[in-house]
Amino acid sequence: MSINLGSFAESAGSAGQRQGRVKRVALAGALATVALALLAGPALADLRLCNKTDATISVAIGYKAKDGWRSEGWWNIGGAKCGTLLSGALGSRYYYIYAVDSQHGGEWGGKAFMCTRRKMFTISGVENCVARGYERTGFFEIDTAEQRSWTVHLYQPTQKGTGVK
Repeated sequence: MSINLGSFAESAGSAGQRQGRVKRVALAGALATVALALLAGPALADLRLCNKTDATISVAIGYKAKDGWRSEGWWNIGGAKCGTLLSGALGSRYYYIYAVDSQHGGEWGGKAFMCTRRKMFTISGVENCVARGYERTGFFEIDTAEQRSWTVHLYQPTQKGTGVK
């Protein structure tokens, strides 16, 4: 049995050509690595909510901002979908959430009362909600343990009913 190495030897070229190819391949690999690092950007850090029900839910959040307590709403998150409530690194340990399923009835709430309204809102302060023309709504607390990002998963409402306070 004989093996013809002639074509391999010719295609491989001289040692200088091989070194040049190795350098070009290494340079291309290094450039690809740098490009991927630049495209990846910083790690995302958000407060997200995943709706594990089959219905669209409306979500409001509350949190301590630099200028005091703030509540915001509404985010509509479809069934079996996730949505971002706050973008960027989380600045607080505790966040508060209220959600309602107005299609099937039911809500996710708690004992931390904040101000809301039926239309989209951003409200500063949690005191005297009704006197200021808002609704007083019970939110449940999320302890993020001071993580930079957090995802809340909602499964079934805690109460059945109209979902309206």
